[in-house]
Amino acid sequence: MTFERVSVIGLGYIGLPTACMFARSGVEVVGVDVDARAVELINQGRPQFSEPDLKLLVERVVASGKLRATTLPEPADAFVIAVPTPFRDGHEPDLRHIEAAGRAIAPLLAPGNLVVLESTSPVGATERLIEWMAEERPDLRFPVLQGEPGDVYVAHCPERVLPGRILVELVDNDRVIGGVTGACTDRARQLYELFVRGSCLRSDARTAEMVKLTENAYRDVSIAFANELSLLCDRLDVDVWELIALANRHPRVDVLRPGPGVGGHCIAVDPWFLIHAAPELAPLMRSARAVNDGKPGYVVELIADAASRRADPTIACLGLTYKANVEDMRESAAVRVVEGLAKRNAGHLLVVEPHAHELPPALLGFDVRLVELEEALESADVVALLVDHNVFRAVNRDLLQDRELIDLHGIWR
Repeated sequence: MTFERVSVIGLGYIGLPTACMFARSGVEVVGVDVDARAVELINQGRPQFSEPDLKLLVERVVASGKLRATTLPEPADAFVIAVPTPFRDGHEPDLRHIEAAGRAIAPLLAPGNLVVLESTSPVGATERLIEWMAEERPDLRFPVLQGEPGDVYVAHCPERVLPGRILVELVDNDRVIGGVTGACTDRARQLYELFVRGSCLRSDARTAEMVKLTENAYRDVSIAFANELSLLCDRLDVDVWELIALANRHPRVDVLRPGPGVGGHCIAVDPWFLIHAAPELAPLMRSARAVNDGKPGYVVELIADAASRRADPTIACLGLTYKANVEDMRESAAVRVVEGLAKRNAGHLLVVEPHAHELPPALLGFDVRLVELEEALESADVVALLVDHNVFRAVNRDLLQDRELIDLHGIWR
């Protein structure tokens, strides 16, 4: 049983590249998004965000007729749901976008269809998705609810990619295929083997959901250890970068590098899905979240203290994105640092972000200017390196003379 048409629900950072990969494999793809402007751009062959090589790929698959976008779902052999999963106050998982997607496609489902949830989700979300679809389609048998085989296949297959390398990693990374039944796993595996060169690893839906959360919680805890070390080193007058380099010479030690905090849509968010499920069983993950969420405030104090030693100081903040060499500012620690400095009027704020043409919404309304690197370095009394973009690594050290330097990545040591 082949897949002639695939529908991807949600055309954001994961959905659009995934839709392109299916289209490149020769399958007809219908992409669905509630953002009419994004749909219009995609149908013109233009992605609504930047990612290496994505523009060329979108142009190609749209021109070939293999990908088109719309605001309303259409019938397909497989539906891949890649919608946002934020959380509410109190870090409660918010599944309203998944529910809306499930209810929207339910009227279109036919026996033999496959539904895959790619959105990073709390454990049990795939089962909830089945319940919502079943409410809309009591005439269909859904797996688990009414036993195998059921009329519709359902699986959870989380994405595992890094911004800046999405198109490469979608193809080369191993993929966890978690069906709610064995037959669902087999069917979903057939779908992803259309373009995935990595291993498609069989599992069940709950394990697949928890795999993604575990990967990012592990990284969050590891980063928290490095960030906590940096706080201790500041207090004890020890060079944290030298310390970590020496500790990592041990054959079984691999300490990560500290920074201004943790950002991005995954690492700063996903651990909360595990913590919320059983808070009393996750004190380590909760502590890591506290350390990483607290680091931007500590950095604000460092920068403000340095600025206080100058009369009428100008502060150059280098970088706003959540990691180096990407344009993504979701949950960015650097943005929180600049916002904190603006709120306490620490000085005249100049921001350099080579991957942005305008300030993010969080910084609008403050006395913050987005400027070129040369102007920032020429005018600044304090220079704070918040993101280690390549362009900042190449800065002429002579331009940093007589400035107060706050290097959060240890590249100017």
